[in-house]
Amino acid sequence: METKIRELFSDEKLVERIKIKLPRLFQIAELESKRGEKTGMEVGTIREKIVTALLIYKFGEGNVETNIPSTEAEIDVKLFGSPISIKTFTESKRGGIKGVKLNWTVDAQNAFEFGNNFRPSCGMILVHIKWGSDGSFYYIPQCVQEKTMEALGRENYIQLPKLLQIVQITQNLFMKG
Repeated sequence: METKIRELFSDEKLVERIKIKLPRLFQIAELESKRGEKTGMEVGTIREKIVTALLIYKFGEGNVETNIPSTEAEIDVKLFGSPISIKTFTESKRGGIKGVKLNWTVDAQNAFEFGNNFRPSCGMILVHIKWGSDGSFYYIPQCVQEKTMEALGRENYIQLPKLLQIVQITQNLFMKG
């Protein structure tokens, strides 16, 4: 499968189409998910569908499985039977990278448990959106994610939202006595 996905990056005609079309489609996604002046969190789902459509365009509908249960926390699509997570993120207007959300949940305990138990389980397509500049489109194999997590350590690979960090520190203090 990884050999196949590399075709996304080696097909020069497709690369040129991606450079032109992806920013336009992502801009439409942002406009469609605006609430007042803010972009709604559903923009990620719309972007994910755009990347999925790209996979279908390149590899054919029969090779891209999209009927993935919503209970799958990490898997968004299967390409030639192999699971893939699709993540997109936008660089903030101040130039900083906010990070990539691994899991959407409003339940603090679920997020805490997810952060403590997370291990990469599939390859990842990662799209970095930089309005007014060149963005990036990556494929990161599962083994690379695992090695990176091991090298950085869980606490540096996964950063919980501030409130969850406080909960985690508090729980650690109480456990230590």
